[in-house]
Amino acid sequence: MPKHPTDAEAERVVRTYADMIYRMAFAHVRNRADADDVMQEVFLRYLRKRPAFESEEHCRRWLLRVTVNCAKSYNNTAWMRYVVPLEEEVFTEPEELRLSDALMKLPPKYRDVIHLHYYEGYKTEEIAEILHRKPATVRSQLARAREKLALILKEELE
Repeated sequence: MPKHPTDAEAERVVRTYADMIYRMAFAHVRNRADADDVMQEVFLRYLRKRPAFESEEHCRRWLLRVTVNCAKSYNNTAWMRYVVPLEEEVFTEPEELRLSDALMKLPPKYRDVIHLHYYEGYKTEEIAEILHRKPATVRSQLARAREKLALILKEELE
């Protein structure tokens, strides 16, 4: 039976996964300050609940799932409906900027699977567990996302 984390263990989890959580949050909200807010909310939930994990991978997946949920909630707040985001340049290379812009044109369900697959290195079965989707759904969403990205990038070149 897994035991609940100590303060030292909770601190280790925060240090270990802060970058991953921030990347996933930023992929959703596209703003540093908002990504910080989402990341803070994720870790507050972790510290309040102090869930007992069966393994390190279980912890990682739980944090990613909570990040996706928090980012979606954040984007759906009344405040966000009336805010006009400032353009933020985080990428230095033109190719990175082009790809980032293209990714933002994808619906969130496609952005999630692309991010988890290419940036976090998860396989489709693992993504399905994290996002509570069927593996076949994740595979088709990955395929559609790749097709949409290719079209978006092709249109930009024309």
